[in-house]
Amino acid sequence: MTAVKFRRVQHVSIPMPPGGAEQARAFFGGALGLVEKQVPASLDASKLTWFSVGDDEHELHCFIDPDFENRSTAAHFCFEVEDIEALRDRVSAAGIAFDHDPAPIHNRPRSFVRDPFGNLIEFTQINGRYEEV
Repeated sequence: MTAVKFRRVQHVSIPMPPGGAEQARAFFGGALGLVEKQVPASLDASKLTWFSVGDDEHELHCFIDPDFENRSTAAHFCFEVEDIEALRDRVSAAGIAFDHDPAPIHNRPRSFVRDPFGNLIEFTQINGRYEEV
């Protein structure tokens, strides 16, 4: 069997309740500053809100989940940022509370927030290898 080389994570999809698109735009577009992308014409844009994340076609997809109330509240995704302090300032200025004080990881300062739908989001700055030296 031939090994497959994975290149990157291209997108992350997270649930939102029916009617949540404007809250997604306010949080991800307004508070975090992500740019909304047009949903492909072949998909039902009434159930999807997409955002660009960084370079190289990285994306965040918010989708309507009719069973939203039964999702896990521990699942999360992580955005790598260049300046964690600037991100923390932006989040605080938007009136968004940090979810908890995470255990530290060497060379990876991080913070967690919840989006308007309760999805857990981690932000980290990678300053080097995390293995203790």
